[in-house]
Amino acid sequence: MKQRAHHGLARLPLKHLGSDRRGATLVEFGFIIIPLIAIVLAVVQVAITLFTQQTLETATEKSARLVMTGQNRASNTTQAAFKTLVCGKLPSFVNCGDVMVDVAAFPTVAAADTSTPTITYTNGVPSNSWSYNPGSDGEIVRLRIMYLASSAAGPLNFTVANQPNGKRLMIATLIFKNETTST
Repeated sequence: MKQRAHHGLARLPLKHLGSDRRGATLVEFGFIIIPLIAIVLAVVQVAITLFTQQTLETATEKSARLVMTGQNRASNTTQAAFKTLVCGKLPSFVNCGDVMVDVAAFPTVAAADTSTPTITYTNGVPSNSWSYNPGSDGEIVRLRIMYLASSAAGPLNFTVANQPNGKRLMIATLIFKNETTST
């Protein structure tokens, strides 16, 4: 006759595992729950960041069309009005006050500066002044839309912030050649 082991979980069938009162399962779960929650929250934070970056890219592409086709030049659109148009293409969770628009014309593609701009702060608020030169027919234009997204530190101090004020600077840049318009 076979003798059964009478120690540990070997003596308990699986259906009784949930009613095991010895606490080992609870203790083991306690060891992994904090890192598990931290990882889940970090993944959510990165996903929100990537989603926001993608919406910024899409808004930049849609807004570039207004410059490229000369619509903003024909209607004498100001920088503030163009920023309002850009904000209208962004989702409602994006704070328009944290959006910055930089439009500059260049003689050649090689001359267009695509480096990451340095944001300067005065009392925690960006104090840069951005250009708004949509160029003329046939000119190369750089449209750069920047967004300072709020970023909170998660568990285990994980954060996606890349600015000294605890926010994340997201940038979408598009270089294109203005179309020739018949005005």
